[in-house]
Amino acid sequence: MNTYLEVSEHIDWRAPAVFSKARNLAEGLSDPEEIARACFEFVRDEIKHSWDYKMNPVTCKASDALAHKTGYCYAKSHLLAALLRANNIPAGLCYQRLTITNDKSPFCLHGLNAVYLEKFGWYRLDARGNKEGVSAQFCPPIEKLAYSISTQGEADLPEIWAQPHPAIIKALSLKSYQEVADNLPDIEILPIYK
Repeated sequence: MNTYLEVSEHIDWRAPAVFSKARNLAEGLSDPEEIARACFEFVRDEIKHSWDYKMNPVTCKASDALAHKTGYCYAKSHLLAALLRANNIPAGLCYQRLTITNDKSPFCLHGLNAVYLEKFGWYRLDARGNKEGVSAQFCPPIEKLAYSISTQGEADLPEIWAQPHPAIIKALSLKSYQEVADNLPDIEILPIYK
């Protein structure tokens, strides 16, 4: 479980602002589930999704997403993992492979999280940000993710990553939200996920 508590370049929970925000969100709470809910709702509701709001700069590190109050789903998942880890709650990164438009190829990865809750085990949650047609909620043990798998070629990838997938880091090295949107990361999936 220690790997899901580690600090890293992109999940930089020891950055003073991230650590302070994590402690602030947990203030007065003792139940890890309630702390996880507070962290989730903060990232979902207060950090704007870069594409929805047409916002720059492109962020990748948790501390940058917090500082600029924006990020694609990937950066938002890095921030949520950092806030949870700063509160000693194991958290990882998960991915879905989704269609980009019109329920057909091309596909892209979508970033979300898994948190380890003692009562439920690993629980996936999606702080992407709600909007019309998207309503992600925190209600363990029931998953209420932003997107469901509905089209051939889409997949829920089962891995829980301790660190971001390299394709995500590459995409988030681009300079503008539009460049990222034009180059959303995708990966080949094994036939068992299709």
